[in-house]
Amino acid sequence: MQPFDLLDGALLVDKPAGPTSHDVVDLVRSQFGLRKAGHCGTLDPNATGLLVLVLGRATRLSETLMADDKIYAGAMRLGIATSSYDAQGDVVATRPVPPLTLDQLNAAAARFVGDQLQLPPMVSAVKQDGVPLYKLARRGVQVERKPRLVHVYQFAFTDYAEPLAWFRIACTKGTYVRTTAHDLGQQLGCGAHLAHLRRLASGRFDVHDAIELEQLLKLNAEQFQQRVIPFLRLVG
Repeated sequence: MQPFDLLDGALLVDKPAGPTSHDVVDLVRSQFGLRKAGHCGTLDPNATGLLVLVLGRATRLSETLMADDKIYAGAMRLGIATSSYDAQGDVVATRPVPPLTLDQLNAAAARFVGDQLQLPPMVSAVKQDGVPLYKLARRGVQVERKPRLVHVYQFAFTDYAEPLAWFRIACTKGTYVRTTAHDLGQQLGCGAHLAHLRRLASGRFDVHDAIELEQLLKLNAEQFQQRVIPFLRLVG
C-alpha cells in the first residue's frame, strides 16, 4: 500500500459569511496546489463556522465524516416568513409577533426534539431527478418534495429580544435548521425565518480548532501542512 502523503487528511476551516462551501474548497485547492479536495457538509453562503475539508486520499472519507452529527447556534427572526426560510429569500408573509417569553419559546422548541419528518426547502441542494432544487426554484418551478427523517437531540433558546430569538441545536446530518425556524414560526402563528447560523461542531471536530479562511490563505506550505489532520488519525 502506498504511504500516505502529509497532505492526505482533513482541514478545519472557520468559514466566513459570503462564499459557498465549494468556493472555500476551490480557494484552498488553488492556493496550495492540491489535486483533490472536498468538504463534509454544505454550509449556506451566509452561514459561518466549521467546515471540514478533506484533502488527497482523505476525500474517500467524505461520506463517513459527512454522516456525523452537527451542533449549531443561531438566531431566528420572528414575524417574517421568507421563500427560502432564511434572510436571503423573498418575504412571503408578515405577521405581528405575540408576547413571548423565553420559557414559551423553549416549550415550543421542545416539540421539535426527537425524530422529525422534515420537508426540505425549495432553495436547497436536495436533488429532484438529478437537478438541485435551488436551480428549479430559480426558474420559478415548485415541485413536490419528500419529507426526510431527521433527529434533533437538543433544541433550546438562550436569549430573546423581539424579534430575534437566539438558539442552540444539536441534530443529525441532513437537518435543515432553516426549515426548523420556518416550522417553529408557523407553530407560533407569526412566521419566522433563520437570520443567523453558525456551525459549532461536526462529530469530533469543533470550530475552536478551526482556522479562519482569511488566515489560512496567508499560510506558507509548511504552516499549511501543520494544520492538516493526518489520514490515520481520521480513521483511528
